[in-house]
Amino acid sequence: MLRTGINWNQLPAGLVGCSGVTCWRRLRDWTEAGVWPALHELLLAELRASDRLDLDRCAVDGSHVRALKGGTTSAPRRSTVDGPAPSIT
Repeated sequence: MLRTGINWNQLPAGLVGCSGVTCWRRLRDWTEAGVWPALHELLLAELRASDRLDLDRCAVDGSHVRALKGGTTSAPRRSTVDGPAPSIT
């Protein structure tokens, strides 16, 4: 059965080859060592070298790319203020 949001100790060891705690430790260590940004750069370089990077078909994730001062936009900004509360009567 598939689940989302499981704890590390609930990760099936037979599926990944080690305990959930070991997976968590490796993720922590690789993150601290800067593995993920380096891997991302390597992947982008290989895609560019093989002419397989199509920036017309991409999505930018705000967790990786900062939009300084809100970035540039031609669309009007949407309000973050809640509208009137719906009537419950």
